[in-house]
Amino acid sequence: MPNEERSHHKAKILVCDDDFNVRLLTRQCLEAENMVVVEAADGPEAIDVFMRERPDLVFLDVEMPGMTGLEVCKRLRKMPQGESIPIMIVTGSDDRQSIDQGFEAGATQYKTKPVNWSLLSRDVQYMLRASNAFNSLKRQEDRLRYLAYYDPLTSLPNRRSFNEQLNRILKRCRRHKTNAALLFIDLDNFKRINDSIGHGRGDRLLVEIAKRLTVELREDDAINYYSDNSAEDDSHTSNTEIARLGGDEFTVVLSDIPNAGQVERVAQRILAALSEPIALQSHNPVVTPSVGIALFPQDGEDPDTLVRNADTAMYAAKAQGRACFRFYDEEMNAKAVEQLKMEEELRDAMQNNELELRYQPQVDTATGDVVSMEALVRWEHSTRGMVSPLDFIPVAERTGQIIELGEWVMKEVARHCNYWDSMGLPPFRVCVNISPLQFNQSDLPRSIGEFLRESGMQASRLELELTESAIMTDAQTNIEKLQQLKALGLELAVDDFGTGYSSLSYLKRFPIDTLKIDQSFVADLGTSDGAAIVDAIIALSKTLNLRVIAEGIEEKEQLDYLVARGADLLQGYFFARPIYPEDVPDMLRQNFSEALQQS
Repeated sequence: MPNEERSHHKAKILVCDDDFNVRLLTRQCLEAENMVVVEAADGPEAIDVFMRERPDLVFLDVEMPGMTGLEVCKRLRKMPQGESIPIMIVTGSDDRQSIDQGFEAGATQYKTKPVNWSLLSRDVQYMLRASNAFNSLKRQEDRLRYLAYYDPLTSLPNRRSFNEQLNRILKRCRRHKTNAALLFIDLDNFKRINDSIGHGRGDRLLVEIAKRLTVELREDDAINYYSDNSAEDDSHTSNTEIARLGGDEFTVVLSDIPNAGQVERVAQRILAALSEPIALQSHNPVVTPSVGIALFPQDGEDPDTLVRNADTAMYAAKAQGRACFRFYDEEMNAKAVEQLKMEEELRDAMQNNELELRYQPQVDTATGDVVSMEALVRWEHSTRGMVSPLDFIPVAERTGQIIELGEWVMKEVARHCNYWDSMGLPPFRVCVNISPLQFNQSDLPRSIGEFLRESGMQASRLELELTESAIMTDAQTNIEKLQQLKALGLELAVDDFGTGYSSLSYLKRFPIDTLKIDQSFVADLGTSDGAAIVDAIIALSKTLNLRVIAEGIEEKEQLDYLVARGADLLQGYFFARPIYPEDVPDMLRQNFSEALQQS
């Protein structure tokens, strides 16, 4: 509904209790806050009133004669209109089993008697606000699905789509004993061109490149975008799949190809189409592509090998002089050798103390104080200089070195905490990232418990940051693992929250303390989608009593927005880049209250 209508909409609350006095008190509390109250004296009447009145929230007593409140709750949840409605159940029992039974029945919130009438309307308003936020977040689900599989700039399938589709195509080619080809396309000198014409025009250039690829390859080849059926049907039509992996990297997958000659013709057409000048207002840049080609099955029988070899061939095309294409051959292993070299050097770096920790402060919006720090790994290489985590963390993940790296980080954090304690600094929370590979280790709770005992570090000082995708891999099993970690006294945060859409129904079941809003949403606060997602996450966090932190804050406008919406903690270059352990004491003495004032 329009904003004007929504602001005048009175929330309708169904109050179900067999005690007339309770219904009367509840009505008085809620009507005083401009809410509409409808009543029911027992379970069957509650269900009838619910179906007739379609309330916005249900206030439900558990101990009623005949049909109990738990049974009413279960029945409401089975109705289409009752699936996501907030339900507050009230009971005189406050033991854990009763509370668990309430939540298992579908309750949103649990209250014990005697009810604090002065706070009731506030709690109801929080639940209504969270319900609206939840619905808003669900409305973003389709948007998130789209973002998960398509590049928003060019509307081409993205890296995730590409990976899934390549896997399906190779399975089909294997079954039909046919051939396929993967073409890796990288735009020559794109960074230099992008910097010279401006990033806005650079984006338009990428859109034009995507359009040319699509139009050029549609002329003779059936473009078949990424449906589940495309790779599983039994037709032998030659299909062309186009994707943008990110930046200036594009891919084309040709399936069911008769011979390498057809692949060469496609590569030549791509070179010709993309090398034509592109009209961008006063600029007409010429962007040439370098194309690397790997053939299935001879250059790789699995997606990873095929991708690696097409990438290697693309670098060989660049080395040859750019604006050309190269087929992969066995002599092009320089890239693979480089990766192997980095793996070995990373192993040496961990042994030779080349790795260091930096700490990025997290600021409390209520006080302006720095209350916690995120530990971040940095690699100062003896000849390469500073190696980006974007380069070496994936290597560590792929080789399993991330396990050893994670253990090193924990020991360094404990060592630094001892150093800070020796200076008489008050204890503060340190946040440590746990990779999906680490989290999947079955003995993670035991090993962290052992670390805490050996290091003497207080568990309450440590917050583990887990990615949303890691804990959602097997949500039911992971709930138990998270509970074991909580039992050690640790705090748990979900990093990059909001980049997945499957965790909403599990969120209240995870024993977590903090939600961390992904920096991509903070960067998109200027858009309606970005702002709506941030608003929804903050409101949802508040009703679930979770701390919410926003990362990647670089601009005052982002800061102002997040402060106004009630984010608890803020992190980003606006306050500080990651700092040395020795600089932490000075950082803790700083106060950012002035910066937090609304402009």
